[in-house]
Amino acid sequence: MQSPSTPSTTPRPEQADASTWKSDLVSGFLVFLIALPLCLGIAMASGFPPVSGILTAVVGGILSSWLGSARLTIKGPAAGLIVIAIGAVQELGQGDMALGYRRALATIAVAAAVQIAFALLRAGTLGDFFPSSVVHGMLAAIGVIICSKQIHTLLGVAPKAKEPLALLGEIPQSMGRLNPEIALIGVISLVLLFGHMALSKKVAFLKRVPAPLLVLLVAVPLGLYFDLDHEHTFTFSDHMYSVGPNFLVNLPGNLLSAITFPDFSVVASSTSIKYIVMFSLVGSIESLLSAKAVDMLDPQKRRSDLDKDLLATGVGNLIAGLLGGLPMISEIVRSSANIGYGAKSRLSNFFHGLFLLLFVTFAPMLIHRIPLAALAAMLIFTGVRLASPSEFVKTFRIGAEQLTIFSFTLVVTLATDLLVGVAAGIVLKLVVHVLNGAPIGGLFRPAIEEQQHGDKVVLRVRHAAVFSNYLKLKKQISKHAQAKHVELDLEDARLVDHTVMERLHELEDEFARSGRHLHIRGLDQHRGLSTHPLAARKKLPGNSPIGAQ
Repeated sequence: MQSPSTPSTTPRPEQADASTWKSDLVSGFLVFLIALPLCLGIAMASGFPPVSGILTAVVGGILSSWLGSARLTIKGPAAGLIVIAIGAVQELGQGDMALGYRRALATIAVAAAVQIAFALLRAGTLGDFFPSSVVHGMLAAIGVIICSKQIHTLLGVAPKAKEPLALLGEIPQSMGRLNPEIALIGVISLVLLFGHMALSKKVAFLKRVPAPLLVLLVAVPLGLYFDLDHEHTFTFSDHMYSVGPNFLVNLPGNLLSAITFPDFSVVASSTSIKYIVMFSLVGSIESLLSAKAVDMLDPQKRRSDLDKDLLATGVGNLIAGLLGGLPMISEIVRSSANIGYGAKSRLSNFFHGLFLLLFVTFAPMLIHRIPLAALAAMLIFTGVRLASPSEFVKTFRIGAEQLTIFSFTLVVTLATDLLVGVAAGIVLKLVVHVLNGAPIGGLFRPAIEEQQHGDKVVLRVRHAAVFSNYLKLKKQISKHAQAKHVELDLEDARLVDHTVMERLHELEDEFARSGRHLHIRGLDQHRGLSTHPLAARKKLPGNSPIGAQ
């Protein structure tokens, strides 16, 4: 069997690179237009210098392209790590943001070493362990936190609160004292982003036009019109407001002067260790899930070696952390845009990094003209998509218990931090499984009986098939890489959870692509916890079939 972490048998990517460079050049340039403002915005929202985001994308594009096998992914800073980065800067700096930045770099470098160790230990399957509802709940919480912080920047107001829930509560107050010129730039930018998303579904050519480019084409001239490059005041509705360069992106004179080395003085402290764990764990999970999702979008259906991709991410993060950059992942939004723009190989990621390097080297003053309110609008747009009401609806359709776990993870994350939120979601998930009939002894070790008949293998699973024991189940399936037919019998499993249903569905597709067959049977005597085809399945008392599928 060819698992997600097994090298693909497709032609060598180097062969494709030579013949597809024109397509990759175009897609790389268009992705560069998306990445430029997002890298700046993510860095500033993380408490890092704006150029640090571009530095990370340059390393991710120019270097990491050649280390990993995820051919169409774009590597760079991600909104999903903003919460961890800003937390590290604030806690480690204890009021001194510059010191916190350098100490945060140390945690990024150590976390990168952990990611490299993960890759060498072949932990690319890590993304398969975490339950879908917990991961989506974590991402939704990150979306809410991003919005809670960036709405104030969009309005041109410095909030007093620091924590997400308090920042949300302060929004009405910030709206009452907004800066009209800054807020106008921010609101117009937000309208353009959401308008582009709606209209591109109906107007085909708009899909080829990067929405962030439209924002910059409007926001930069507005900034010039309002003369944001010079400190001055203006009167609006009998109130006086101040504007100036502090509402624009501030960049150093050149990229070399932006290089900052980490401060390892407190890297062994409990606070640093907490952020090392979060950077390495959350960053790895996000990157692996993104790489898997991009594989699904690849028109050629090529499979990535997730261990190699994790190694590329870890090496990239090590270099970025040592030079002053943010942590990187395989970023899903830019990667999906890359595919949409016609990318064919890893060269598109390389070109995107090269264009960023050339732009920040030769045109830094153009970057300085970008209003912060426009960047805040782009981050709010990203945050809203992460925490969209549609995510709640989709989760509820899979099952009411999935929505409960999703919402619980979200709320606990908002009230505490990412690690606590994810841990709480996983614990609740295990409790729900026990209540639904899964034996405690079978939560982490599946009972599997194996029979082989020629080129056919039958695996009978007893007790439960749930997220916490899926890796061992997958390993058992992977042992039979030469078998043409693998049959997974779930008749005696008391519970099959949504995460396993989702993963098995992916495995079925992988088997089909490699000319093999994975057959899942025995679910006709289970009751679906919803009508969704991938809903969790619970064994019926008395083994009375109801056609749950």
